[in-house]
Amino acid sequence: MNVPKIKGSHTAMKTGMLAAEAAFEALTADEVPAKMDSYPQRLKDSWVYPELHKVRNIRPSFAKWGFWGGMAYSAVDTYLFGGKAPWTFKNHADHACLKPASEMPKIDYPKPDGKISFDKLSSVFLSNTNHSEDQPIHLTLKDASVPVSTNLAVYDGPEARFCPAGVYEFVEDEDNGGKRLQINAQNCVHCKTCDIKDPTQNIVWVVPEGGGGPNYPNM
Repeated sequence: MNVPKIKGSHTAMKTGMLAAEAAFEALTADEVPAKMDSYPQRLKDSWVYPELHKVRNIRPSFAKWGFWGGMAYSAVDTYLFGGKAPWTFKNHADHACLKPASEMPKIDYPKPDGKISFDKLSSVFLSNTNHSEDQPIHLTLKDASVPVSTNLAVYDGPEARFCPAGVYEFVEDEDNGGKRLQINAQNCVHCKTCDIKDPTQNIVWVVPEGGGGPNYPNM
């Protein structure tokens, strides 16, 4: 069967299928290998690889030159080179691009008006997110002191802002008289922003037990 070359969810679905095939091959082998070495080659042999290769420079161009520079380069790369530019920009991890709060202007975000914009918890309610109360928490910290000593002190606690579901909150610590990070794991909508954007990579995100999370199909 010929798989249509459709971007977006079909690309993600195909990469997932390739990973599943590689995992099945590894688990059913006479001797289970330490790594799924067949996955990279399966990806390169599929229709996904050339499509992703064509757009490899798009996102890095925005990180390199900003919005307008990225827009201009993306047009040149797409329409002039057709995604076949003889160079590849180096990409940087999102968490490595975060700047200290002292170097950035403070943004005064308007409060949700309940008509066009809404508060986080109202949006979480609409996602039908659910996690069993007795399941192990799927969001943990490598070092419990880092959120306050580094993230809050240097970056003004970005996890309380980049999470769209209000999972992370800095609250008063009555025992120590300062702040502490509270993790509301039951609110998690599985976007994995925290896993990607945490400046210290201190947050550990794992798949929750029992298939809990947002119920997007019914939204």
